[in-house]
Amino acid sequence: MADKFKIPLKKIIDEFKLESLHLPKEATELFIEETDVNRPGLQLMGFYEYFNPERIEIIGKMEFAYLATIEEDIRRERIELLFAQKLPALIITRELPYYPEMMEFAKKYEVPLLRSKDSTSNFMSGLIAFLNLNLAPRITRHGVLIEVYGEGMLITGDSGVGKSETAIELVKRGHRLVADDAVEIRKVSNISLVGTSPDNIRHFLELRGIGIINARRLFGIGAVKVTEKIDMVVELEQWDSEKIYDRMGMDNLYTTILGVNVPSLTIPVKPGRNLAVILEVAAMNNRHKKMGYNAAQELMQKLGLDMEQTDHVKELDDF
Repeated sequence: MADKFKIPLKKIIDEFKLESLHLPKEATELFIEETDVNRPGLQLMGFYEYFNPERIEIIGKMEFAYLATIEEDIRRERIELLFAQKLPALIITRELPYYPEMMEFAKKYEVPLLRSKDSTSNFMSGLIAFLNLNLAPRITRHGVLIEVYGEGMLITGDSGVGKSETAIELVKRGHRLVADDAVEIRKVSNISLVGTSPDNIRHFLELRGIGIINARRLFGIGAVKVTEKIDMVVELEQWDSEKIYDRMGMDNLYTTILGVNVPSLTIPVKPGRNLAVILEVAAMNNRHKKMGYNAAQELMQKLGLDMEQTDHVKELDDF
């Protein structure tokens, strides 16, 4: 199961270059756990039904325009009620001047008060994307992640089947390595997965008989990439002469990772098969299918045959 993560407020301050108006303690000791943010328009009117106090609150020109229309004692009461919710942070956009009571109640209720130069809409969209990436559900799995012709390919299989050796040949052919051995997979949306490498082993590969190499130093910065979307999963397995492998490609095979179905293939491995070339073809064919073309379907139509496509789904841990 994927755990729930949190990030320090300092990471947000540094990323968006926020002005710290008030911090109850060091920003590295304050943490954000919620991916959603909120504009407290209704709350400033006194409505708190279904209000989630764990979200970052963002106040822009519209909220300040409303606060300017109400009497001072009511405004003070509404602002105090908002800060009394123990917010993780309140951020003022457009570098707008804040009311003195905002600073007063930020100190009283120990709420971080920050300010941004950006417009409210632009800041919110950037912050939501940032939080979705950094707080995304994630798992770490054994495998290799490499970008082949723009397709993020997660290569899985038993230890010793040749994942790293295939990856190094792909790198030599101009493709980019993202992670070897351990791949950290994040669910950044309901349909998207992003993979990266743990910081301490990034750019390193292990090749039996040679040892550890650093792909970035050996092949240059153009041979590596920090993150990549996972577009397909390829399982390498030792050739089994008694097993029937897919030779048509009519059926849709998927691997479920964190609830997201990712197109997958099973590639048998045996001497004489050039895996790097096979995986390059697999990546290009996957792009073809995403663009609406299926070579197997076209062949069946030319032969006058009608074959129905079926979907087969399995969990990543089933490998």
